[in-house]
Amino acid sequence: MEMGWEIERKFIVNKKEWEKISKPRGKHLQQGYLLTDPEKTIRIRITDDKAYLTIKGITKGATRKEFEYEIPKSDANELLMNFSVSGLTKTRYKMRYKGKTWEVDEFLGDNTGLIMAEIELKRENEEIEIPEWIDKEVTAEEKYYNSNLSVNPYKNWKSKIKR
Repeated sequence: MEMGWEIERKFIVNKKEWEKISKPRGKHLQQGYLLTDPEKTIRIRITDDKAYLTIKGITKGATRKEFEYEIPKSDANELLMNFSVSGLTKTRYKMRYKGKTWEVDEFLGDNTGLIMAEIELKRENEEIEIPEWIDKEVTAEEKYYNSNLSVNPYKNWKSKIKR
């Protein structure tokens, strides 16, 4: 993929409502960060069958620059082992709702208990219908960025979301 713009909104998922619905099979993701600067992140992501190098710029509103390239899985493993400064794991579900695809992440490890949903949009003011399993929007809250969760995991937060 060439450099483009990512427009993405983030939400907290209501655990009780999420547990009630049927879901497709999830995909295990391992992410390691080579850089977690507030103005830019460099991430390695490994899925069951592929690996990616992703570079993201600073977020303004719900928009940021993004480069993403598929790389050999062996290179991704080497980069994670030798250059990663932080990381996280999660299970991702792709959910269709009202004609849109939502990516729902159940975090594992030090972020267990946190479930987030993201939706990519064509423009920031695009109208969307919010599923019943969504609790609240956290797009502007930096502590929910994956790069921040990798260095300040959910288990360390003093006031966790009660559901």
